[in-house]
Amino acid sequence: MKKVSLSGSLRGNVGKKDAKAQRAAGKVPCVIYGGKEQVHFSADEVAFKPILYTPHSHLIEIDVDGKQYLTILQDLQSHPVSDSILHADFMELSPEKPVIISVPVRITGTSPGVLRGGKLVKKFRKVKIKALIPNLPDEVEVNINNLDLNQSIKVGDLKLDNVEFLDVKSSVIVTVLTTRNVEPTAPGK
Repeated sequence: MKKVSLSGSLRGNVGKKDAKAQRAAGKVPCVIYGGKEQVHFSADEVAFKPILYTPHSHLIEIDVDGKQYLTILQDLQSHPVSDSILHADFMELSPEKPVIISVPVRITGTSPGVLRGGKLVKKFRKVKIKALIPNLPDEVEVNINNLDLNQSIKVGDLKLDNVEFLDVKSSVIVTVLTTRNVEPTAPGK
């Protein structure tokens, strides 16, 4: 899985007044938890662009005053009108504990059902997985080469080594629906 770097500085005070002052200076109040202790820090709002404005999931290496933390973005609070970031929560990762994260789904191949006039419907953009850090994939590839009309691929059909899929097994990821202009199958095919 790809990594993104973020640097910040420790916050001396923690509270509403300090958070408001940080935001006024273009910084985002943040917290890292899940490790031995919580770390309160602030980072520049523009540094969040490679994390937020992408369809990919990332591991985030955070440098707070020279100390490194490997994390994932757990929660983000945004202003309802201006869309500016109000607060970010990061969860520190441990190499021996599995990570639960959502990764994007990438459709590959050409469906015979679509070639005959069917409509390809993608129901999931991301799937939730559980795996150790070295086994985390950048994306989950779904091949539709064998997908004909009125057929679908479900979460239970996905297989990846050392990765557990956490979504409901009967949830449809991608399906080919019949449309009015479907080419009829010739007798004998």
